Amino acid sequence: MTFIRSLLQFAWLQALSCIFPVIIFGALALTKVVAVPGLHRYDLILLICLLAQIGMVVIKLETMDELKVICVFHLIGLALELFKVHMGSWSYPEAGWSKIFGVPLYSGFMYASVASYICQAWRRLNLQMTGWPKAVFVVPLCAAIYFNFFTHHFIGDYRWILTGLLVIVFIRTRVYFTLLGKTYWMPLTLAFLLIGFFIWVAENISTFLGAWSYPDQEKVWRLVHIGKISSWFLLVVISIIIVAQLKHVKAGLKGGPPQTNFHHS
Repeated sequence: MTFIRSLLQFAWLQALSCIFPVIIFGALALTKVVAVPGLHRYDLILLICLLAQIGMVVIKLETMDELKVICVFHLIGLALELFKVHMGSWSYPEAGWSKIFGVPLYSGFMYASVASYICQAWRRLNLQMTGWPKAVFVVPLCAAIYFNFFTHHFIGDYRWILTGLLVIVFIRTRVYFTLLGKTYWMPLTLAFLLIGFFIWVAENISTFLGAWSYPDQEKVWRLVHIGKISSWFLLVVISIIIVAQLKHVKAGLKGGPPQTNFHHS
């Protein structure tokens, strides 16, 4: 019975943490069947995302610190989108006033929604990490993973080498979370993989709803290649590393907990 109660609370807290991604999915689905005269679909999605983001801060579902992190991810994601669309990795075929070099501005919110989930889950589940590696290893690895998304178009894809280094660097890192007053843990690399898998599931829903299209989906929708899980796995790594390092820096400035523990503050 205790296990079932803990599982239900976990599901509830996860659902609360996914509010922003759910809003984006809702916007994609709604704008698929509902049109506003004089307003392109991509522009309507952007407007919904902006209103949702403002609303979440106003009603305190997100803190101002979380909003700052989300804005960072919006810019990081938008930069990646601009490059990938330019290279033909995927496209946004519909018209829109808010498109820049073929990329609608709402696309940055899809990356921001990942950051929103991580920040809120961190707070609601009281996440703590032990065995966090030194910044001298973590920061260059994070940078290498991010730049590999760009450089693999020119000098080869090193994601599997980076994944191997990731496992080595984080082999001792555990993430702890609290449910009904009891603390559980799992290896951080497993958490990376699980979140990456569910983002891949969400990606299939997004492409089905026309959020964007891969080259093999332009004529008829088909399942996103399962290999994309590795890309989302690495993106989740970047996301959690950035959030964790920012929390560590903030804690250090306030005289907070040491590097091996990260607490939401």
